[in-house]
Amino acid sequence: MTIDNPRLSICFVTRKWAPAIGGMETYSHRLSEELSKYADVDVVALPGRENGSPPSALRLALFPFTFLNRWFRQKVTPDILHIGDMSLWPLGLLAVLSRDRPAIVLSAHGTDVSYHRRGGFRGSLYGGYLKLGSILLSGAGVIANSRATQEAAEESGWTVSRVVPLATDLQGRGYYHRNNGRLLFVGRLIPLKGFSWFAREVLPKLPDTLLLDVAGTIWNEEEGKALEHPRVNYLGALSQTQLCKAYSQALCVVMPNIKLPTGEYEGFGLVGPEAAVCGGVVIASRCDGLMDSQRGGLPRRRRPPHAADGL
Repeated sequence: MTIDNPRLSICFVTRKWAPAIGGMETYSHRLSEELSKYADVDVVALPGRENGSPPSALRLALFPFTFLNRWFRQKVTPDILHIGDMSLWPLGLLAVLSRDRPAIVLSAHGTDVSYHRRGGFRGSLYGGYLKLGSILLSGAGVIANSRATQEAAEESGWTVSRVVPLATDLQGRGYYHRNNGRLLFVGRLIPLKGFSWFAREVLPKLPDTLLLDVAGTIWNEEEGKALEHPRVNYLGALSQTQLCKAYSQALCVVMPNIKLPTGEYEGFGLVGPEAAVCGGVVIASRCDGLMDSQRGGLPRRRRPPHAADGL
């Protein structure tokens, strides 16, 4: 007699989804794809806008009701409820109150666990919100994308089960470092990424012939204004093929993240692994999740004597 082992069932809920562009969106999409190879995955996602920006505040506010509708319409309770970021933790209460008690897993990325660092009324309120979640969902598993994210999550009482640095599936085969003599910045144009700071404080101190290419989307008006710098060339959003080519041809890829008084931080920094797999040379700030991004994950007990430290 044989006994069939049914596949696990997972309800994967996330407010980070294409066509919005970002590391969390890529993470959610790729993780749900991989999980579907081993389990039956029901994705409840909130798509971004066609221009690559996140959904509107109204759609964000209504998203929990979309999830509640899907949850109560399902015929069978899933084995696992995977919540795509920490700000959605109240959805885990449905699993706690469910008769079948599915396991709860949360992914921790960046602002979703660090907003309390901004202080003030909103920061304090959000910190209390996260603290309440850590108490009510004390049995949940939390996966952080870097040690910086782990530290931020633990500040509000969460216990991180595992730190799993991100990787990239960007197809970089056939690319190698060519060096076109130009710097390259890739990413969303937001203050944290440090583009305008680099253009203002660093670029003028470099040789006049050295230009900076910028690939990404404008999320912040002040950052966007820095694109007017005479030595900056704006490429816009690039396809994967175009991105691989840009990474490999650049003199080096810069990740000049800066510390902000708001307490914002970089959860990981996917540009680092992406550039490396395409043969690019990366110069990154020694801060936040970039520390794991540039070291290829968590530190090993032994490192070769010639291994280079981050900047």
